[in-house]
Amino acid sequence: MKTTKGELFDEKYRVVAVESQSLTIRGVRSGKVLKIVNPDPNTPLTPDEYPPGRLIKLSDPSMAPGN
Repeated sequence: MKTTKGELFDEKYRVVAVESQSLTIRGVRSGKVLKIVNPDPNTPLTPDEYPPGRLIKLSDPSMAPGN
């Protein structure tokens, strides 16, 4: 089962777990679990930033204004 780009960014997610280099989230409607890997080891993710249970929405970086 494939997920389209629009479906991925239209969903709201609940934080399931946070580690210094990854964030695990679950889609509220779909129930899909995603693991997001932090690309910057010098800036760790923290439970203060992403407390378990918090609702978040992903944004599409390709839609950001260019330089």
